[in-house]
Amino acid sequence: MTPTRSADELLSVDSPAWPRLNALLASSSVDFKVVPADETAKGNVLFRLQVTAASTLGAIASNCGALVVDHGWVRILGAGAKGMEDIATANALGDPDHREAPPGHLVIAYDVLGGVFAINHDDLPAEPGEVCYWRPDTLESTPLGAGHTAFVEWLLNAGAAEFYRELRWPGWEEEVAALSIDEGISVYPFLFTEEGRNITTAARKAVPFRELLYLNAQMANSLRPESN
Repeated sequence: MTPTRSADELLSVDSPAWPRLNALLASSSVDFKVVPADETAKGNVLFRLQVTAASTLGAIASNCGALVVDHGWVRILGAGAKGMEDIATANALGDPDHREAPPGHLVIAYDVLGGVFAINHDDLPAEPGEVCYWRPDTLESTPLGAGHTAFVEWLLNAGAAEFYRELRWPGWEEEVAALSIDEGISVYPFLFTEEGRNITTAARKAVPFRELLYLNAQMANSLRPESN
């Protein structure tokens, strides 16, 4: 078993990833916001993750509360901020000394519709280390063919524009930007139904984000074949 490393050990690396990521942010054409975090939270979150600041995952967790990308459409989890839990809490990661096994996957980001991005360990339909996207329009996970660093770079290089083409509507930028970080958009008829395929004509409503995640999870569970 790998020995548990302290927050100081995880932070004290020769080549931290944040300067490179910060340079990528500075050159990005995509609207973004770096949400600040409480200084005391950063080391605690890194300790619970047990990743170093040399990784993109560790750099975000130790330098900001979250990265809010593309007018707020995607929220990348970091050390947490008011209205948004930190990445360790989102994945129910407590003291690593009392952890029996790593989680089957690690949730790293959400989108405004309740879609979930997660790094696979061993329980998603992808290679270990690959990012999957749980889609609210299919209620299934889709592998993206990239790891965490490539995923972040893809978002900051406007990769989401084509990826979400069928799930965006005229004026979505203003509608999404007006939300607070703890809100998402609920769509009715539901996106996974035939009637809900056209998000432009569907009814859209701002709702508490935790409520949206819960609703999506309930829908996915109820529609699984084994539950019928």
